Amino acid sequence: MTQEMVDDIPWMSATHMSEKVRQRELSPVDIAESMTGRIKDLNPRLNAYVAFDEGQVLQDAHRLEKEAESGANLGPLHGVPFSIKELTAMRGLPATYGYLPLKNTVATHDAAVVRRLKAAGGLFLGKTNMPEGGYYGGTDSHLYGATHNPWKHGYSAGGSSGGGAAAVAAGLGPIAEGSDGAGSVRIPAAMCGVVGMKPTHGLIPQTILGGRYYSWIYHGPIARTVADAALMLNVMAGPDDEDPTSLPRIDVDFTEEIKKPIAGWRVAWSPDLGLGYVDPEVAAICGAAMEAFEELGAIVQEATPAWEGVQETMWNGVWLPGFASQTDLLDWPRLKGQVDDNLIEIMRECKGLTGVDKGRADLSRGQMWTTFREFMSGFDLLVSPTLSSSAFPLDQFTPKWLEGKPLREQILGWLLTYPFNMLTTPSITVPAGFTSQGLPVGLHIAGGFHSDANVLRAAAAFESVRPWAQRRPAPIQDEMVSGALPV
Repeated sequence: MTQEMVDDIPWMSATHMSEKVRQRELSPVDIAESMTGRIKDLNPRLNAYVAFDEGQVLQDAHRLEKEAESGANLGPLHGVPFSIKELTAMRGLPATYGYLPLKNTVATHDAAVVRRLKAAGGLFLGKTNMPEGGYYGGTDSHLYGATHNPWKHGYSAGGSSGGGAAAVAAGLGPIAEGSDGAGSVRIPAAMCGVVGMKPTHGLIPQTILGGRYYSWIYHGPIARTVADAALMLNVMAGPDDEDPTSLPRIDVDFTEEIKKPIAGWRVAWSPDLGLGYVDPEVAAICGAAMEAFEELGAIVQEATPAWEGVQETMWNGVWLPGFASQTDLLDWPRLKGQVDDNLIEIMRECKGLTGVDKGRADLSRGQMWTTFREFMSGFDLLVSPTLSSSAFPLDQFTPKWLEGKPLREQILGWLLTYPFNMLTTPSITVPAGFTSQGLPVGLHIAGGFHSDANVLRAAAAFESVRPWAQRRPAPIQDEMVSGALPV
C-alpha cells in the first residue's frame, strides 16, 4: 500500500474503500489504525464521538482481515468504518439519550440497523454525540458537552445527529447512522457539508423510541457522497419484526438507480416552502444551485405547496405527543440544572396538550398529505434550502431572528425539513455551496410517495455537475472543547 493511499484513507469514500478491501489493495487493519489515530487526535477538540474503544476497533479489524484472507464472500461494507448515534441501541454501550440522569444506562441489544451494518462487514468505530432527547437542531448536553462544526470551531454542527455528521465531515469515518424526527439527519448534514437522507417511512426498520407505531421518526444514512448514502440504504433497508410498520423488501439496488439521468424531469423550486424567513445568502446559494438541474435537462419551475398551519400541526401532532412518551422517563420538575430548561418547558406543554389539539393536528396532517399529493402530481421533485440558516455560534440556541420567540418557533422556525417527517416521504440534503464565512449550505431534494430511488438519483445527478467531496475542513487547531473523549 502506498503512502498516498495511507494518507487518503480518512477521506476515502465507503464505496471506494470497500472495493479496495475486496481487491486486497487495502487492509481493514490499515483502515482501523488510520481511523483510530485520527479520532484520538481530533475528537477531543471536535467532540463527535462519545463512546470509543480503540482496542475493540483494532480487534474487530483483525477479525475482518482474517475473513478477507480466508476467501469468504465479503459483505458490501467489509472493512468500512461506520458510527452509530448514541440513542440507537447497541449492546453494552451507552443508551442515555444524552440525559445526565441516565448516564449509567446501557443497551441490552443491537438495533436492526446495527445488526445489518455489522452483517455487511462494517467496522464499528464508536457512538456519536446528540442533544438531550434529540430535542432540537443542535448537539450539546449536560452529559457529553457540545460538538463543534468541523468548518468553524465554536459553531454548531447541527442536530440531533450532529456527532455523526461532524465525524463524517472531519474524516473520522466515511459513513454514519443517524436518526431523524424533524430533520435530525438532514439538519447536521447540511450544516456540516455532507449528505443526509430521510427515507420513506418503514423502509428502514426503527425502534428508536418505545412506541412502535410512530410514523415520523427514521434512521437515515449520513455520508460524504450520494453513492455512499445509496450503499448504506441498500444495507439498512428491508423488513424486521421489531418494527411492525416496516415495509416489505423492494427489488431495488439504490447504487444502480443513482446512475440514471433525470433529463425531462419536472422540478419545483421553492425558496422557503411557505414556512417563513430564509437568510438571503442561503436563499441565493440554493437558488444558484438550481441551475444545475437545468444543466441536467430538467425543467425547473418556482412553486410551493399551498399548505397552511404546518408548524402548529407539527408541534401539536408530532412534537409534543412524541415527547409526551418520555413523561415518565424522568422526574422532570426536579431536574433543573441537569437537563435543558427547554426540555422541562416542553414537558409542561405536553401536559397541557388536549385530545382536541391532537385530533385537530391529525386532521391537518391529513390535509397536508392531500395538498402535497396533488402538488406532486405536477412534479417529480420539490427542491428548497434545507435550512433557513447556515451554522451559528454554539452559544446561540437558534438563529438570531428567532431569539425571544416562543419555544415552538425557536425550535422549528428555521427548519425546512420537518414537513417531510409528517408526510412520511423521502428527502435528502446535499451540499449546495458555502457562505462568505466558509460555512456549508444544504440543498433539500424531496420526492413523492415511495420515491426513494428518484430522490437519490436526483441527488447523484446534482453531485455529478456540482461535486463537493473534494472540499475538506482545515485541520482543527482551536482550544479543547468541554466534552471529553470516553475511552
